Amino acid sequence: MNITDFSLKLNGFPIQQALADLRQIQNIPEADFKSHVERQKQEIVDFHLQHNAFYQSLYKTGASWEDLPILTKKNLQAPLTERLSKGYSTKDVYVNKTSGSTGDPFYFAKDKYTHALTWAVIQNRFNWHDLYGKKQARFYGIPKEKKARYKERLKDVFSNRFRFNVFDLSEKALDNWMVQFQNTSYRYLNGYTTVIVAFASHLAKKGMVLKEICPSLQACVVTSEMCFESDKLLMEQAFGVPVINEYGASELDLIAFQDTNNQWILNKETLFIEVLDQENRPLPYGETGKLVITSLYNKAHPFIRYEIGDVGAIEPLNNKQFILKSLQGRKEDLVKLPSGKVAPGLTFYYVTKSIMKDNGEVNEIKVIQTKLDAFEIHYSGKKELTETDQQGITQALFDYLEPNLRVSFIKFDQLPRSKSGKLKQFASLLKSETLRQAQSDNNNAIKE
Repeated sequence: MNITDFSLKLNGFPIQQALADLRQIQNIPEADFKSHVERQKQEIVDFHLQHNAFYQSLYKTGASWEDLPILTKKNLQAPLTERLSKGYSTKDVYVNKTSGSTGDPFYFAKDKYTHALTWAVIQNRFNWHDLYGKKQARFYGIPKEKKARYKERLKDVFSNRFRFNVFDLSEKALDNWMVQFQNTSYRYLNGYTTVIVAFASHLAKKGMVLKEICPSLQACVVTSEMCFESDKLLMEQAFGVPVINEYGASELDLIAFQDTNNQWILNKETLFIEVLDQENRPLPYGETGKLVITSLYNKAHPFIRYEIGDVGAIEPLNNKQFILKSLQGRKEDLVKLPSGKVAPGLTFYYVTKSIMKDNGEVNEIKVIQTKLDAFEIHYSGKKELTETDQQGITQALFDYLEPNLRVSFIKFDQLPRSKSGKLKQFASLLKSETLRQAQSDNNNAIKE
C-alpha cells in the first residue's frame, strides 16, 4: 500500500474495498453492463427519494428518468446541512468546495465510500501510464489561509508531490522551476493547462527540453482548463514527454482520462453521463450539447442529472466503453454580440494564439467582454503589442465575430488569477438578463 492509500485508510476512507469493487464493476461482461447501470441509476434515485428531503422537494411524482429534475449549481447553493441525506452529518462525510469558475461555488459532500471510489478510479487511470503514487510536480493553486495552506502541504507530502507557485509566472520564477527539475527526479507534471503551457513556452524560448534537464520525467497531465491541440504539441516538444488530458470535477469524480492510445475514456464505472440540448432532450451520439452527470454511488448528497456547466460530445466504442469525443468549454463561455449572434468563447483562442506564437513576446492573453459591443484584451509579456499586432487582432475579431466592435488593449506584468490559480481565457461582465433582453431587442429590430 502506497502512502496515498495509507493516508486514505487512516482517515476512514475504505480504499481497499473501493479498489476491489471497481475491479468487480470493470469485470461485468459487456452484454450485462447496460442493465447494471440502469439498476444503479434506479437504486440511487430510490435512495435519495427515501432519505433526502432536499431531493424529495425537487422530484415530480411518477416521473420517468427523462423527467427527473436537472440540478444546477444554483440549486445546490442552499446550506450543505439542508442537502445531506438522513443519517449523514458533516462530521462523517468528505466535504469540499467547488472552485467557483462558473461564478456559482458551493460546498458539497461525498460519503466516505464514494470518495474512496473516486480515488480508486484515479489510481486505475493513472496506472494506465504507470504514474500513480510516483513523484509529481504539481501546478495547482493553494489557499492563502494558514490552516488550509498547511492542510494542502500535508496532503502534498502524503501524495508524494511538490507544489509549484502558480501565482508567479515571471521569467525569474520560471527559471527557478527549471532548477527545481534539475535537482529533483519528478515522474510527471500535473496541473492547470494555462500554467503548464506558460512553462512550456518559457522552455521553448530558451531552446530547452525538460526531459533533458530531468531524465526521470515520463508524462505531463493537464486538467481543469481547455487544452487545444497546438498547446499539446508545444508541451510535448518542450517537455519531451507525452501529454495526457484529464477531465474531472471535484464534486463528482474523474470524468474522462486519455489512455495510451490517446482516446479520452469516459468514467462509466461510477458515473452516468448524458448529452442534452437546451430543452434537456437527449442528443444522438456525436452531437454536442450540455453534459449532465449522475453520481451512481454518492448516498450522502444527490448528484442526479447534475448539469456540470460544460459542453461536449460522446461516442460509444462498445456497449461498455465510451469516449469523450470533444469538450468545447463551459456553456457560460459564450459571446453575445450586438447583432444577436452568439459565438463560443474559444473563438478568441484562434484570434489571439497566432499573435502569441509569432512575436514570442506575449505570455498570456485574456479577453473580457465589458459591453455588448466592447472587448478588452488583457495580456502579459515583455513588451507592449505593436500597433500592427493590435490591428491584426482587431481585424481578426471582426472576421470571426462581426464588424464595428470596440477593442482596447491593456498590458499587465502578470495576469491576475482566481484564488485557485486558474486563468480563465474569456470572461463576460454582462448580466445574463441584459444579454437576453439585448438579443431580443436585436431580433425584434431585424424582424421589423
